[in-house]
Amino acid sequence: MNTKVKLNRAKLLISCPEKPGIISTVTNFLLEHKANIVHFDQHTTDPQAGIFFMRIEFDLEEFDSTYEKIENDLNVLARDYALDWQLSSNERRKRMAIFVSKADHCLTELIWRWKSNEIPVDIPMVISNHPDLKELVEGYGIPFYHIPLSQDTKEDAEQKALELLKGKVDFIVLARYMQILSPNFISHYPKQIINIHHSFLPAFVGANPYVRAFNRGVKLIGATAHYVTNDLDEGPIIEQDVQRINHRYTVADLKTAGRHVEKRVLAEAVSWHVEDKVLVHGNKTIVFA
Repeated sequence: MNTKVKLNRAKLLISCPEKPGIISTVTNFLLEHKANIVHFDQHTTDPQAGIFFMRIEFDLEEFDSTYEKIENDLNVLARDYALDWQLSSNERRKRMAIFVSKADHCLTELIWRWKSNEIPVDIPMVISNHPDLKELVEGYGIPFYHIPLSQDTKEDAEQKALELLKGKVDFIVLARYMQILSPNFISHYPKQIINIHHSFLPAFVGANPYVRAFNRGVKLIGATAHYVTNDLDEGPIIEQDVQRINHRYTVADLKTAGRHVEKRVLAEAVSWHVEDKVLVHGNKTIVFA
């Protein structure tokens, strides 16, 4: 992964009904704004009557003035071609909040990749329903907030978290946060909450997947990173991976192997989200990775 970030680079994500000429229309639009296209990806669900998806990275010489003009002119283009679009630039780093409980493997992987600039984000805060990881997090200079949570205090706890997050973060990562978020909380960050599920979804949804996998005698274990929706573990999948196991593995062995898969899958999903490589289409994703 290239950790050198070009500050004059922008990224444009587009989805729209499939129609002839859309590629030339968008690329000519960027050419007229003196943009130098450096990466281009596309996908269509059906060449005749589907949905068209496109991701373009481009560089701008006079960044500030040109970027603003592209942003304004895209509104006109969007009306003419029924485009849904998202424009972002490397000049503004995304702000990521991490929610965690007691397990630290996914948290430390994200912090390590942040520290080495493999995932170029800012981390304004880590929020946890347990105090266990406070020292680890604050050792990296990241604010840590402990918000105790029980079934009786869940609503108040979520409200406290929302107040901390307001205006300070762009998206949230659940790094083995062992709580189910309410629909009200999710509504504040639609398609902006990434969860790691310690199972290869749709298998073993819910709690204790490794115990159930062991009892079932599986030969593969996996992990799934997905966007959070109101339906538990049913959100659009961003990334998955598996590891082969055998009859000698105990439940403890499964959990150890699973942690390695989990942290890798979550970090990849977060990286792709940060780099604007993910487009959500219904309950699926198009990932230009």
